[in-house]
Amino acid sequence: MTVSAGALRCTRGHSFDRARQGYVNLAAGRAPHSGDTAEMVAARAEFLAAGHYDFITTALCEAARKAYPGGLVVDAGAGTGHHLAAVLDALPTAHGLALDASKPALRRAARAHPRAGAAVCDTWGRLPLADSAAGLVLDVFAPRNGPEFRRVLRPGGALLVVTPEADHLAELVSRLGLLRVDPDKAERVAASLDGFALANETALRRTLTLSGAEARTLVAMGPSAWHTARVTVPDRITVTASVRLAVYVDRSISSQPAGGSW
Repeated sequence: MTVSAGALRCTRGHSFDRARQGYVNLAAGRAPHSGDTAEMVAARAEFLAAGHYDFITTALCEAARKAYPGGLVVDAGAGTGHHLAAVLDALPTAHGLALDASKPALRRAARAHPRAGAAVCDTWGRLPLADSAAGLVLDVFAPRNGPEFRRVLRPGGALLVVTPEADHLAELVSRLGLLRVDPDKAERVAASLDGFALANETALRRTLTLSGAEARTLVAMGPSAWHTARVTVPDRITVTASVRLAVYVDRSISSQPAGGSW
């Protein structure tokens, strides 16, 4: 594609206009879902800006520095672009692309970093990227499209995946009856990434002390926002944040066994 007069144009004559907020819609036809709402996105931006998940962002940046072989950094299900922006700061020669189904999220992601673009797409479908275009793919609390991730990663590239552990936010889950993490989450993640080899994994845990307002914001930014119209929490609550950061490489070209040193 080439950039021309505020639009992207392909060699077959198709044109994709850039929204005034900076993102471009590359969804093929009607999207099956619209992603996170403006309210969910605003809650996520507020919570991340407060630094509560900085330990996740820092770990992502450290992993990216070790794994980056050059090429595009793609954040699939990027949301506001918060994590992508930090990774690009850690990789001063890299350019990034935020992909998400949510237009409210991409309005923020398009402004998240001067070396990042943003595009609407269904991350469950075919990604609007050429084969072997990406050196890194980030997937943070987002759907995992294993076949497409393998297609767009260049040889030597890596996939960085962040998923919640079983006890993630357990105090809020038990108190408010929120959605629980599937106890078979790890097995489902592995199944969705058939063809990848696990190069490294790290358990990340923090104890967060949140005000009642911060706890409500945390609930409002995640999947429980769809199921909880209003929640009541104490003025101060201690919450366990527990996630897993895994680094995957293409099994067909990897010289390392799954779970080996990295």
